[in-house]
Amino acid sequence: MNKRNFIKSLGLTLGAFPFLSLDEKKTSISNENLLLPKPIKKGDTVGLISPSAATAERIQFMFAQEALEALGLKVKLGENLKNRRGHLAGTDEERAGDLNSMFADKEVKAIICIRGGSGAARILPMIDYEMIKQNPKPLLGYSDITALHLAIHAKTGLITFHGPNGTGSWNKFNVQQFENVFFKQEKVTFQNEVVKGDDLVVKANRTIPMISGKVEGRILGGNLTVLTALSGTPYLPDFKDSILFLEDISEDPYKIDRMFSTLKLNGTLDQIKGFVFGQCTDCTPSGGYGSLTLDDVLDDYILPLGVPAYKGAMIGHIPKQFIVPVGAKVSLDADQGTISLLEPIFG
Repeated sequence: MNKRNFIKSLGLTLGAFPFLSLDEKKTSISNENLLLPKPIKKGDTVGLISPSAATAERIQFMFAQEALEALGLKVKLGENLKNRRGHLAGTDEERAGDLNSMFADKEVKAIICIRGGSGAARILPMIDYEMIKQNPKPLLGYSDITALHLAIHAKTGLITFHGPNGTGSWNKFNVQQFENVFFKQEKVTFQNEVVKGDDLVVKANRTIPMISGKVEGRILGGNLTVLTALSGTPYLPDFKDSILFLEDISEDPYKIDRMFSTLKLNGTLDQIKGFVFGQCTDCTPSGGYGSLTLDDVLDDYILPLGVPAYKGAMIGHIPKQFIVPVGAKVSLDADQGTISLLEPIFG
């Protein structure tokens, strides 16, 4: 994920739309006003789009389509799926057009993002949120797709899904998650897959309680960099009484510290009832005079909140990952390292 380009693109986008006013922030939807997507089943048609960065290798389009077809779905390619403008998958208008078209298309029952990268924030002002309200359907993706999850939830209340992109890993774990969430519509409990290797203790996929306890609330979040970059815009949801989940990749701890500082200063952290940190892949200090560790940063910002919290969840830039329904009501158990759905997530 090219974070620097993302931040620059966000600034350019907001500057290009001067009609956005502070009054628009008032349109952000309360977490209680949920809009449930329609369920999907095997044999349904899903739309494959690229709202962020371009896909470099042609074979990746094949992999994504074949994986979705192997899940038992039919695939409709976005008109501009294979376009490219610089690092982006086409112009802002083209990428927004594909997203809007797939929501409007009655044949398409769900929308899958082929990849993340950078650029989704540029299209947020171009999304037809009123039309989405009239055609609620699942949207799946992660990383830069966090911008879409948060904006759509803020503007419509729709539950969307933070999970594998089309070109991601469709291993046995992810396939089972997909089937349990979408086809079986189970009230899933998300708990790390722990497999003991040739060692005296289990080391992989361990969760660590930060603050003991259980709590219920709407789960909101995604990629830390993308979420933080939406601060102060009308596209960030109301986090009051929510459970915040975060993940990231390739960020030094001092950058993680700066982003958590933003979430503290803008009031987000003081609103939440619970906290889950997933994986921060390749987030070790890169040198210099000295550095806080990731543990230090999390302790500094989360422990003073006194809310149930744990870290190490299978959420993030990792091969096996949870499919988290953004906006759904869940129960968090920090000691067990679990997130359990409490209510139906399809209407």
